[in-house]
Amino acid sequence: MFFAHFFVPLASNSIPSSAMNEQERIYQLRKELHEHNHRYYVLNQPTISDQDFDFQMHELQDLEARHPELYDPNSPTQRVGSDLQSEFRQVTHKYPMLSLANTYSEEDVAEWYDSVSRGLEGEPFEVCCEMKYDGLSISLSYENGQLVRAVTRGDGVQGDDVTNNVKTIRSIPLVLKNRKEEFEIRGEILLPWIEFERINREREEAGEPLFANPRNAASGSLKSLDSRVVASRRLDAYLYYLLGDNIPGDGHYENLQAAREWGFKISEGMKKVSTLQEIYDYIHYWDAERKNLPVATDGIVLKVNSLRQQRHLGFTAKSPRWAIAYKFKAERACTRLLSVTYQVGRTGAVTPVANMEPVQLAGTTVKRATLNNEDFIRSFDLHIGDYVYVEKGGEIIPKIVGVDLDQRPIIAQPVQFITRCPECGARLVRYDSADAKGASTAAWYCPNDAGCPPQIKGRIEHFISRKAMNIDSLGPETVDEYYRRGLIHNIADLYRIQVQDINGDGSRERSARNIVNAIDRSRQVPFERVVFALGIRFVGEVSARLLARHFKTMDALATATVEQLQQVEGIGAVIAQSVVDYFQSAENQKILNRLRDEGLQMQLSHEQLQASSNRLSGLSIVISGVFSRHSRDEYKAMIEQHGGKNVGSISGKTSFVLAGENMGPSKLQKAQKLGVPVISEDEFLEKYELA
Repeated sequence: MFFAHFFVPLASNSIPSSAMNEQERIYQLRKELHEHNHRYYVLNQPTISDQDFDFQMHELQDLEARHPELYDPNSPTQRVGSDLQSEFRQVTHKYPMLSLANTYSEEDVAEWYDSVSRGLEGEPFEVCCEMKYDGLSISLSYENGQLVRAVTRGDGVQGDDVTNNVKTIRSIPLVLKNRKEEFEIRGEILLPWIEFERINREREEAGEPLFANPRNAASGSLKSLDSRVVASRRLDAYLYYLLGDNIPGDGHYENLQAAREWGFKISEGMKKVSTLQEIYDYIHYWDAERKNLPVATDGIVLKVNSLRQQRHLGFTAKSPRWAIAYKFKAERACTRLLSVTYQVGRTGAVTPVANMEPVQLAGTTVKRATLNNEDFIRSFDLHIGDYVYVEKGGEIIPKIVGVDLDQRPIIAQPVQFITRCPECGARLVRYDSADAKGASTAAWYCPNDAGCPPQIKGRIEHFISRKAMNIDSLGPETVDEYYRRGLIHNIADLYRIQVQDINGDGSRERSARNIVNAIDRSRQVPFERVVFALGIRFVGEVSARLLARHFKTMDALATATVEQLQQVEGIGAVIAQSVVDYFQSAENQKILNRLRDEGLQMQLSHEQLQASSNRLSGLSIVISGVFSRHSRDEYKAMIEQHGGKNVGSISGKTSFVLAGENMGPSKLQKAQKLGVPVISEDEFLEKYELA
């Protein structure tokens, strides 16, 4: 906790612990520390020094340790986090969390404003203008004045329960004063610029990969299974929407002002307006002033203020009609290109990186930008010493968008792409063929996948990731440590790790046991995810699933020819050749045999084999809407399991649309125009005997 060096001391009502029993002292300390957190993190008006705060916190920790029967999940001591590991539970939102329609022009804002006026049949309305914060959406539920649940947006219908992690964010109140009604408040979890730069400095010094932007850092932090990591990141939160049966009134703006009084951090930049010109004025002001904000923003949100009018206007399938997001144009800066360095990814792809003179851009100091590949460098005819224009795409990733040729130095030398791997020295190879989607890969690769350290560590990190083997107790830092210590040299080595190997001085036994147990659980991960986890070049999650369900066993997949692989829908020549090359490698064959001996799933389960069929073979199906009997992901899996193909957009080749509630009107209109059948959930399950 970092309080200002100056503060205004207030008269304390604290009573020495000797004058009261320990139970009363616990209650008093909790109340005082909640108040101090609020004053510092929300009001920015600290009334106690660091030393005094820490003294009270330590006293409370000691007292709670002596009185476990007085445990309170919302005690201030819970903000420090825990190393207890647990999966995130999926929770269905009481009110769906829909995304907002985006616009990039004032003309579109005017069109939205006119559509609201027409929808309200000329009735006067006010608009609440707010900053669009670039973070992770969160929904907080309170009951009897206590935070009971924090859930991420997820797919809008359900999200991850991250309550324990959210409790470490000090600007989010755990206990409310004089507020017992049940309600939900939504907002954005953010990583302030100053903390983003601090974390990246620390990661750079440790030789760890940098976070691309505050949003990714905030999202990754909040999804950590170790809440102590979340606490160390010093996340913040701004709240912007109140829901419930007993909220104060009809005005959205007024409700948020009430929430501010309850202890929530509400943006000072909100403004209620009545005309389109006032909206334009707000946009113009914040387009410049946002650069002085402590957190990332990428636009403005406009909401009809009256909740009654919001209900009248209603929703489309994806977004509310009563709100819209205006996105700011990308900020551009000019700076000098100093050098080009090269990074090696887990697949061996070599990515050039521009190193530039530091320049301020969208709230951060930018020194590096990706150059994508050799063709990108040639398209700009880049020279060392060039003055280049840099933008942040969507306020996120820096990229070079142009060169000021008038400022090119006479002695400037063109950038020459390297010919050998910067990590292991192997001669690079280039893949110029089109991928499965017809796009050119245009990338150079290091072929030394068995001996190039970034590739080895990258494949292990991919193997343990959530969508692969889901070994949640490990992370990139741990993988790097184990690799440096010689504990692991490939993915199969993970299954030989023992508690005593990683327990160090004996103080980390619980953590070590969690890691070993998580590795052991991964033996039950389904076959299709094992295929994805192998990290075969160009084989993504969808391709792995298609291959697993077509060939059904690892042996069949490993002996398939290029021609046989290309018979699988969605598998092109590049992917097919990459799969063949992978399984022909003697080193990969040894690793696979070890994984087999360790008990990993090397074929589809008996249940999957029994359930699969060709009932939907040859059918291309679009899924749209919200369903009651199965989730969208379950329907996608069901379609693939029975030989069908999931497609994202409607065309003349679409067999039919599987439509749930609130199907998008544009999709319905297109289906009708092209004569594509639209069938309901019940019709689908009955017709194809899938119920």
